[in-house]
Amino acid sequence: MSILKKISAQLETMAPADRQIGQFIIDNPDQMLRLSSAALAVETGRSQSSVVKFSQKLGYAGYQELKLAVSEAKAQEWQAPAGMIHGTIEVGDGYLTILQKLLGSKMQAMQQTISVNNEADIEKALEALHDARRIHLAGVGASSLVARDFSYKLMKLGRNVLHDSDSHVQMANASTLGPDDLLFALSYSGASIETLRIAELASQRQATVIAVTGLQDNPLSRVADICLHTVGDEDRVRSSSITARDAQLMLTDLLFILLVQRQPDANDYVHNSETAVSVLKAKRLS
Repeated sequence: MSILKKISAQLETMAPADRQIGQFIIDNPDQMLRLSSAALAVETGRSQSSVVKFSQKLGYAGYQELKLAVSEAKAQEWQAPAGMIHGTIEVGDGYLTILQKLLGSKMQAMQQTISVNNEADIEKALEALHDARRIHLAGVGASSLVARDFSYKLMKLGRNVLHDSDSHVQMANASTLGPDDLLFALSYSGASIETLRIAELASQRQATVIAVTGLQDNPLSRVADICLHTVGDEDRVRSSSITARDAQLMLTDLLFILLVQRQPDANDYVHNSETAVSVLKAKRLS
């Protein structure tokens, strides 16, 4: 996960001293890379020991390791193509401006979602999905639509999948899970009460819980055995739910493709599915 994204996501829950240091790093990453810990302390009005402790709270041995992580994050930072606008869609925007802003938001959300999930975490999720006896998908609202899409894809691979848009049915399904089963829970906020309760029940039933959620620390991520992250443009009110959904779809599509690669008979299952559905598309004979 990008350290800049991690700091940004945790900013609101940080202590005042840490929040001031974190905000400076987010706003001025290039300048931070040129500063010593003592110089950063002066810029933020905090002590040098506060800067070092801030680095350690983020999992680094010291300030130099934090600087290296910020440098790597800057190197991997995605830049929108020239001419592409990314920003709030305003009431007075013309058709082409709206189109460019929307496309920019979608592309950025998908690119950043891929960048914040390391390969090791994707591999853990992939292994859990591959080995699960049953897979139960949970989500409400827009997340339920993504869960449904992913359930259809998994069914094409012959997987035993449970999904229902009704949260009461989802809860009932979760009550039947066991140690060999898996819950795949989607919630960008990580605070959707229905999805959280379903995840808690699945965990109590000793099922593996995979959470697909935002970068911020949240209740769902704390329940999960494996946590994958999505990045949505929350500050852009008109497009936030759209980009969060796009980010979720990017991640579930990636998992599906990797599962197809891993499952030896995947192509047979997909072919059989396509053949079965093609009958419904055949022209009626006169």
